[in-house]
Amino acid sequence: MNTQLMKNAPHLELEGICRRFSNVQALDNVSLVVERGAVVCLVGHSGCGKSSLLRVIAGIEWPDRGRVVLDGLEISGSASHVEPENRNIGFMFQDYALFPHLSVTDNILFGLKRLGRRVARDRCDEIIARLGLGRLAARFPHMLSGGEQQRVALARALAPQPGIMLMDEPFSNLDRELRQDIRTETIELLRELGTTVIMVTHDPEEALSAGDTVVLMRAGRIIQSGAGAELYERPLCSYAAEFFCSFNKVRTACRRGYAETPLGRFAAPGFADGEHATVYIRPQCLRVNRDGDGDGVECTVVDCELIGEIEETSITVAALEEPLRIRSTDRSRLRKGDTARVSVAPEQVLIF
Repeated sequence: MNTQLMKNAPHLELEGICRRFSNVQALDNVSLVVERGAVVCLVGHSGCGKSSLLRVIAGIEWPDRGRVVLDGLEISGSASHVEPENRNIGFMFQDYALFPHLSVTDNILFGLKRLGRRVARDRCDEIIARLGLGRLAARFPHMLSGGEQQRVALARALAPQPGIMLMDEPFSNLDRELRQDIRTETIELLRELGTTVIMVTHDPEEALSAGDTVVLMRAGRIIQSGAGAELYERPLCSYAAEFFCSFNKVRTACRRGYAETPLGRFAAPGFADGEHATVYIRPQCLRVNRDGDGDGVECTVVDCELIGEIEETSITVAALEEPLRIRSTDRSRLRKGDTARVSVAPEQVLIF
């Protein structure tokens, strides 16, 4: 194939991918373009089709319809299917899938069987040095911590020098603090190597922080894709909004292009007069004035709880049935029963 054409083409294209298992439509007309060197995060609740899509890209599953194109060449489709081992795609599993009877070195060498012994050994030594695994080289998986097992699994997947790395919940088995450190280290390494990364996660924060592109899935379909900031700040539907953030929700009806609520009126372009809508207000977009005067609506404090660096306050407003939650790094020193006034940052309000 023409090398220049490969360089100009997207690294990976998915066109109308469908995959059904018995009565479950796991993938439903999924199309996606992945540019070379990008980090793409597939995110969504369990059963949305993330892992199935990863397996189709790897060649472990065949699509019922649609096609997979790698560097401009069809590798899965109605008339073609390139076997997984011939795709130059690495796969890192959630449970790491290390062979318990093999040492770290032999686990890494296992994926290099197609190379000559000398070349394989040089490649293995190189990746061990790159990932700082020298002191662990002779150990077996049961002798390693979770973070060390994750690093060995990454080394094994990287040793064949894949153009694309597929990662299925690669950090979910680690505790929160270690997960963040290892994720940052791993993504930085993959970026240095120029590897295209497609990572599955169910964690919204992980997707937003790690991905150049975030792909939100639901019931086998892509709901929205784009930069993380775009999905967070400009979600296209209520499902996308609620996946990445918890909200205070106020039901209302629209009048003359505005949603009228007890907290104020907010621009609602595209809504007809009398049409029902829900106003979505992020907890961090509410402000409380404890002096009880100034702008805003009168409220009563129900609870005030310190959650690490965040203070979460619950308040009631007379005209609303449900309490509102406020999250802030400020210390309001409010107590249950206090009265105050609450206001909203209107530019942060979403209406669906």
